[in-house]
Amino acid sequence: MTTPTTLFLSRHGETVWHAENRYAGISDIDLTRLGAEQSEALGSWAAGARLDAIVTSPLSRARRTAAPAARATGLRPVVEPDLLELDFGIAEGRTLTELEACHPHEVEAFRRDPAAHPLPGGEDPEAAATRGATALLRFATTHPGDRILVVAHNTLLRLVLCHLLSIPKADYRRILPGLRNCAVTELRVSAGQTSLISYNVPT
Repeated sequence: MTTPTTLFLSRHGETVWHAENRYAGISDIDLTRLGAEQSEALGSWAAGARLDAIVTSPLSRARRTAAPAARATGLRPVVEPDLLELDFGIAEGRTLTELEACHPHEVEAFRRDPAAHPLPGGEDPEAAATRGATALLRFATTHPGDRILVVAHNTLLRLVLCHLLSIPKADYRRILPGLRNCAVTELRVSAGQTSLISYNVPT
């Protein structure tokens, strides 16, 4: 029998665009002081989590968030390009309200079905979900029985959860309205099957 792999998914700490709810996407945005504190809390959690590996998005906000966990555990984070946040196209650095003023029809379609109608110039959510889920399942396969912390991004992780748990991606913003910064979602992966153990638990 295959020993299950445990994945702990965590969104990076608060960024300077967080308070205004601006889309960061692939923009490399700094953490706030609170974001750094949240990262330290995640590091304290990691110290007692018996981790075997840490995997992070290549964006600096994710790598900086993972750094306290790396110090606490002595593990060297693996940077995985396929855990990059979605490119939000014309929404990068803007809020939906700002975008709605000049692109009302596109924003209305996005609100109705964000998977079928990504914001103009943005990455296809279906493709992002596939690349992220494939990366996580690859780590689960190469680390059987291990406990892995994955530090990535709000939209990518929600789409990945939908992909792995058979939730319609059109509903990701409604069913999974947001991941708290540095909270932990626990998944168990065995023989390619994924189970949700806990969701969005603060550290």
